[in-house]
This record gives sequence, C-alpha cells and structure tokens, in this order.
Amino acid sequence: MDGLSKASWQKETGVLQRDDFDAGPSNLDCIEPGLWLGNLTAATDVELLEQLKLNYILTVDSCPLPRNVSSLPGMNTMFLQVTDMPKEDLLSYFQETYEFIKKGQESGEVLVHCYFGVSRSSTIVIAYLMKKYHISFNDAFQRARTKRKFVSPNPGFEAQLRLYERMNFSINNMHIQFRIFRLKVAAKKVMKVKILPRECMDVVKSDPALITVKPDPLVYRCCKCRRIVASASNLLPHVAGQEPSWKSSSYCLSLESNDICNQTYFVEPLAWMKTASQAEQGKLYCPKCNSKLGSFSWNMGCQCPCGSKMSPAFYLISSKVEWSNIVQNVQITV
Repeated sequence: MDGLSKASWQKETGVLQRDDFDAGPSNLDCIEPGLWLGNLTAATDVELLEQLKLNYILTVDSCPLPRNVSSLPGMNTMFLQVTDMPKEDLLSYFQETYEFIKKGQESGEVLVHCYFGVSRSSTIVIAYLMKKYHISFNDAFQRARTKRKFVSPNPGFEAQLRLYERMNFSINNMHIQFRIFRLKVAAKKVMKVKILPRECMDVVKSDPALITVKPDPLVYRCCKCRRIVASASNLLPHVAGQEPSWKSSSYCLSLESNDICNQTYFVEPLAWMKTASQAEQGKLYCPKCNSKLGSFSWNMGCQCPCGSKMSPAFYLISSKVEWSNIVQNVQITV
C-alpha cells in the first residue's frame, strides 16, 4: 500500500480493508443487457471480469475492492460503504448510483455487487430499474428476481424502495416521509458518536427568521418576543394517536384528513437550535429572549398528549409559540 502498513493505511484513510473473501464461488447474473448483479468473489475475479468485459463496478459493501481490481486499465469503480442492516441508508444514494449504472451501460458492462449479491446490491439494481422504466417496486423486484433468484432486499431496504416509488423515483427533500427518514438516519449516527456528524447536517434547516426570497406565509413566533422560530414547512405534522412514519403509505393519507393535532408542534432541527447538533437531548430556548420553547431528544423522542410519539423529536410547546400568517420575515429578526 505504497509503503504504508495495512493498519496505518486504514487509520489514515478511514476505509476498512477485509482479510476474508469467502463469499463462495463467483456468482453473477445478467439482469439486462449491460447490467450484472453478483457477489464479491465475482467482482474480484480478474479473469472473469476480462472475459465479460466488465469495466464498471459498483461496490455496496463494508470494504472497497482490492487495488488489483480497482486499478485495472479502463476500470471505473464506485464504492458505497454500507452494511446489510435494515437501518442503513441506501435511499439517499439512488440518484448517483442510477447515473453511474446508466453511464456504464452506455459505454460498457456494469457489475453491481455486495458480499453475497443478495440484499444491498439487489436494492441498488431494483432502484435503477424502477427509475429507468418508471415501474413499481413490485414490478422491478420481479424483473430482477426472474434473472437472479437470490434477489432479496432486507426489510429496511424494501421500505426505502417503496418510499422511492412514492416520491416518483427521485429524491425529494421536501417530501415529509423522506425528511422523517433522514432524521431517523441522523439519530442513529448521533447515538453512536454523541454529536450530529457532518454527513447528516442536511437535516438541520435554515433559520426561518432570516431573509428569504420566498418567505413562508405561515410562521410560528415566540409568544414573549415574537421572534420567528419556525415556518409551516418546518413542521412534521401528526394525527392524534398516530406515530409519524416514513415507512407507511397511510401516513400521508392520514395527514390529508385535516385532523392534525396541534397540542405539540414537532419540527425539523433548525439552525438556531445550536445545542441540537452537539448533544443527544436538551431544552430549546428562544434565541432572542431565551424563553423556554420546548425540548429535543435524538434517542428517546417525545410523546404528545394525544398519544402520538415522534423519535427523534424536536418539539415546540403550543402555549409558548403563536402562529401568524402575516409575512414579516423579510428582514433579519435575530
């Protein structure tokens, strides 16, 4: 490794290297012309790669390919460091993996693989088929399963694929269920490292009190000083007794019933909530007058008096804030 010991290289790069390659014999299947799905052994079989003229390899695994493969002449690689756990986030990568596979099919042969070629890699291939042909998860799953009998995304990945379908095969950052999903992913990271890591900072939204080109017509203000603390678009609404869920398609239908509970306002993390990115839980104070407005918890969450629980939860007490439909956040009010 260019003069570095394996341990030193791993520490310096932060990328794991595996000692075992016991994923069984080379195993791969052609899903459609130019697109293959297989296991790690196939991805490291140089003779097989040359035989099938595979020049694009997408690795969805805990470790990247060895250099003798990634450095092959004309080889193009992409690596997603993901374990085969239901709470892992593959959904956020669907757009870039789609572009990589599409480019590979246009100029060569693509192999998508994980360790066994069963769950992680099949999830990426199914997402690709869904977007390419605008077909449902069920149709894309059957299409892939017909070509490779081992195709079987774990339950968490299947739920992500179904959400991808509800978002019309694109990553919609405004979709309420995607926002809840990303909060769940961020919470998992916070519980490990005790602070919000940089790769999850997308869940923290801008301060609604600052200048904006298109101010939200409905805002929530501190009752004491009337400082804007949230906009309507920051809310994660809930129906009495029902837990907000990114997995259930019925959640969005429930919100359409207009039976939204207002006893507690669940919101996204906002830039003025300074402690929210530095601690697992704590109180939320108005950044202008320091009045207590609510609390947050990445791990325990919060239960509204109506019985609905949100986890993680960032909530404003309804008696501490008031809503206004007068657009005034066109100036800095901090």
